[in-house]
Amino acid sequence: MITKFSMIILLCSVLIITSKSYSQAESDIKKPIMTILKIGKELELTGKLDNPIWSKAEPIELKYEITPGDNTPSPQRTIVRALYDEKYIYFGFQCFDTNPELIRANISDRDKLYQDDWVFVGLDTYGDFQRSYEFCVNPFGIMGDLLATNNSEDASVDWIWHASASKNETGWTAEMKIPFSSLNFPDAEVQNFRANILRTIPRSSRVQISWTSQDRNIPGFMSQAGYLTGIQNIKSGSSIELLPYAVGQKMGSFSNMSNPNSDFKFDPIQTRFGGGIKYSPSTNFSLDAVINPDFSQIESDAAQISVNTTFALYYNEKRPFFLIGQELLQTQMYYSRSINDPLAAARINGKTGSLSYLYMGAYDRNTVFVIPGEERSNTVATNLKSFVNIGRLRYNLGNESYVGSYIMTRNLDGGHNYLLGVDWNYRFWDNWNFLGEGFLSQTQELNEPAIFNSSRMFGSTEYNAAFNGEKYSGNGIRLEVNYNSTAYYAGLNINSYSPTYQTYNGLFNSNSYHSINFNNQYMIYPKDSFIDRGSIGISSYLKFNYDGLKREQVIQPHVNASLKGPINLYVGYLLVNDEQFSGIFFKGINRIFMSLSSNPINEISLSSYAELGKFIYRASSPTMGYGHDFSASVTLKPTSQLNISFSYSRARLSDNETNELFYDGNIYRAVGNYQFSSEILFRTIFQYDSFNKAFQFYPLFSYKLSAFTTFYAGATSNYSDYGEGFGFSNTNQQYFVKVQYLLGV
Repeated sequence: MITKFSMIILLCSVLIITSKSYSQAESDIKKPIMTILKIGKELELTGKLDNPIWSKAEPIELKYEITPGDNTPSPQRTIVRALYDEKYIYFGFQCFDTNPELIRANISDRDKLYQDDWVFVGLDTYGDFQRSYEFCVNPFGIMGDLLATNNSEDASVDWIWHASASKNETGWTAEMKIPFSSLNFPDAEVQNFRANILRTIPRSSRVQISWTSQDRNIPGFMSQAGYLTGIQNIKSGSSIELLPYAVGQKMGSFSNMSNPNSDFKFDPIQTRFGGGIKYSPSTNFSLDAVINPDFSQIESDAAQISVNTTFALYYNEKRPFFLIGQELLQTQMYYSRSINDPLAAARINGKTGSLSYLYMGAYDRNTVFVIPGEERSNTVATNLKSFVNIGRLRYNLGNESYVGSYIMTRNLDGGHNYLLGVDWNYRFWDNWNFLGEGFLSQTQELNEPAIFNSSRMFGSTEYNAAFNGEKYSGNGIRLEVNYNSTAYYAGLNINSYSPTYQTYNGLFNSNSYHSINFNNQYMIYPKDSFIDRGSIGISSYLKFNYDGLKREQVIQPHVNASLKGPINLYVGYLLVNDEQFSGIFFKGINRIFMSLSSNPINEISLSSYAELGKFIYRASSPTMGYGHDFSASVTLKPTSQLNISFSYSRARLSDNETNELFYDGNIYRAVGNYQFSSEILFRTIFQYDSFNKAFQFYPLFSYKLSAFTTFYAGATSNYSDYGEGFGFSNTNQQYFVKVQYLLGV
């Protein structure tokens, strides 16, 4: 174990040394430059570009169609201008359209605009290709913001900024106003931001046009950005933000949940107060702290089918405090929702030169454990108190490369889990990436068999999953090499996790295995065809447990196509799929799967996913079954303000030989949104789960003055089917009001 970890440290040192020889000059050749004009006073937005000051800004044109075309001439003209003053940077878009009646635009909630026409500015303020602030706006002024890293985009983040837009007879116009206080940037007199500027036009194809040409043979978007120059002597200054909140709620339920004739009792009205503070003395450092934070979720989690799943399910993070700094914590070993119910939490986030750093601490009032295993995991919910510490360092090597380290701890009375790790991404020869992470863990279990008792062993070790006071260590490593060019992708992934490897701060379900995965695919870009782009490939996977027993082998050919419509189609087939489960080696678990999505007109969008064929029925006595998993959704927009979506999921499995039915169930979900304005929304959610015979109804009224100044009033109603003679009865009821207000100093 020590030898493996020492090799990882040596490898990271080599990456730092060899990276010094790389020059970014070659990748920067012929990148366009926009010089930004400084203005003397704050500009008020109208969305119409009707302030004469805009005419003084240098106009640039988005000339290149990069999707589906390959740097072909843009089908529509787009002129962009930029200005700045002491506090803000401004962008103005003039979007010409020869068919303005085809412009797609809807009045929606924030971040719900991506099927519309929209314009985009991406700012890499450090020019190191590690992260980019992305700002979008549609023709009704609906805003979207994302945080891009070199391998993903996160739409859950929100920043304080402003936008306005207006449709006209020649197309539409838009204005953005972004405070420098919402950006981190170097402490320098002269700034050299990198920028990507785009316009998206969804018609028969999803057309994207760009300020800069994009070389498909270079697998990086941020690294192909242009330059913004002329910004000088800006300071975000020291700032303090306060975010107090208040919640009032009234809850009721059956006094005896197993008896629908029992009394339904409401508790007295409960109130909860708390808040947070953010202190930013400079553009490169911030301190956040929260006391008794409200981490309740206004948006409910969509139900997932788990009837034949032996591992814990993943749910996206929606709580505002945990969304900050996510770009530094992109590892399976950290799962923010493992911090379940904190009394208080604090975070330090900063950057000095090429070094980024983050520390977060929290006191969790109700600790949840996910205990991994070879074939299954266990989720243990408790009311135990624990202290959480997350530390992160990352050093930028340039050219989208970095090395970093993690430390994660969780301490309880009588137990703990410590995790130490390193990670890296090294890009070389333009098209190649070598990335990975390696971790050591040390666990002291609680000596509380009454909380969790299990005879499940950790591989062939002497330890088991029960909370019986055992102490053990573990290690894990993930390595990946990939090649990505215009016409070909290949990736090799190797994983190895010891039987006693655990993280109490992550959602890590499976350990005690070695695996190797190889993916490759060929891409095509036909011209004058109903296919915009397509690919054909094959994936293979081989997995052994820590004792060398073969656990799984897979060979999976697949095809993917983006068609006119627009239509996205993916089809795959498990040509070889063999798996060892519960002492039985199942061969020939063949099945086909496919996904299909389309947004043919503004008023309708469709999507579906299906798997059909053989599955293992993962019961105490497992057997082979034949069945399907299916899901589909349709979204209707009869007006620009009304959005109604329906989704359906079904899972069915029966014995492959006797046709005995193992399970057959459905989940129905309907969501209706009426957006009175960009600030005011009424939403209802209906959801029925036939597996649990449960029905939920969630109405909500929301008013959002900004991303953080909000008012909510709503209810949650839960109904259960008590069978013949009773039917559905309301088992739980809640009414709530929440208000929070952002104060800036």
